[in-house]
Amino acid sequence: MNPIDMNPIDMKPIGYWLNRTDKALTRYMNAMLAEFGLTRTAWQILNVVEDAPQATDAEDTEVLATLAANADVATLTAAIETVIADGWATRPEPGRLTLTEHGRTRLANVAERVHAFRELSTAGITQDEYRTAVTVLERMTHNLENEADL
Repeated sequence: MNPIDMNPIDMKPIGYWLNRTDKALTRYMNAMLAEFGLTRTAWQILNVVEDAPQATDAEDTEVLATLAANADVATLTAAIETVIADGWATRPEPGRLTLTEHGRTRLANVAERVHAFRELSTAGITQDEYRTAVTVLERMTHNLENEADL
């Protein structure tokens, strides 16, 4: 039997919960990160730059390609300009991004708050449940992306 057919009448569809969860994550993270002058998107950019010291933000490269599912190019570009203006990151050469020493220190301070956020958002969820949820969503995404050529 198709899992869709097994849904009780009072169960909201997965799209409802995906949208509501993403909005809740973003709203909470934006409020939590505001004291650091960051948004969820800016924080994600800083993490990509931290993980890829030679990161570039040209079209279809590390930063934009990695975060394409999280925000549109205009939003990502604005967040990149904000983290540069606020001294979190710099452009050692055109199109390349790197964290400043001050940005690296500040990002380490943010990590404590993000850890607390992750604990709160996964409270009452086992590692197996979390892994199953992510695996199912990943599979659904691949199913739909593979059929995009309809």
